[in-house]
Amino acid sequence: MLYPYRLFISHAWKYGNDYNNLITLLNAAPYFLYRNYSAPEEKPLFPEGTPLTNGKIASKITDKISPTQIVIVISGMYGAYSDWMGYEINEAVRLGKPVLGIYPWGQTRAPQRVLDAADEMVRWNTDSIVGAIRRLVY
Repeated sequence: MLYPYRLFISHAWKYGNDYNNLITLLNAAPYFLYRNYSAPEEKPLFPEGTPLTNGKIASKITDKISPTQIVIVISGMYGAYSDWMGYEINEAVRLGKPVLGIYPWGQTRAPQRVLDAADEMVRWNTDSIVGAIRRLVY
């Protein structure tokens, strides 16, 4: 029986292609099961029209990260400017979750805050990503 990993994938909806491509990659990985705790655009943290405060958003993000085993950060340069991605990284560290940084396809740079927090950085490659998840979770 395969062990299902509990993942939180930090991402920015504006750059949903990277997120969707990572999900496709993970779904196609042989002998790899996972449960996705992140909040994709089609399943937002709050129903549309809910009044949002930063405190409520932060609390919901923490609730999503808490049961996971690892936080994965797609480290495109947009991550340098996203306050919520920064919060997710900081929460992962605060909660003692390993952080896996992934360079998006064809990129060689990552925001410094991702490099500083990541327990490991990998290239956009199925074997590299799945291998790093397995190493960091156990």
